[in-house]
Amino acid sequence: MNNRQVKVGKRYRHFKGNEYLVLHIAKHSETLEELVVYQALYEEHGIWVRPLEMFLDQKEVDGTLINRFEEIDE
Repeated sequence: MNNRQVKVGKRYRHFKGNEYLVLHIAKHSETLEELVVYQALYEEHGIWVRPLEMFLDQKEVDGTLINRFEEIDE
């Protein structure tokens, strides 16, 4: 079980390098699944949504598990 939490108003770095600002934690209207609403801090500053579980997921990169998103200390 993952004990990490996503913090609204905080910046996160995706494992591929781009940075994002978490705007809200929303709920799917039918399934009540929690979703992270976040904004790109580059190019067009697009708004994205991803299931909370996936946002907190880990990816294997070069044989090592790393967080998909990591909070950036400001």
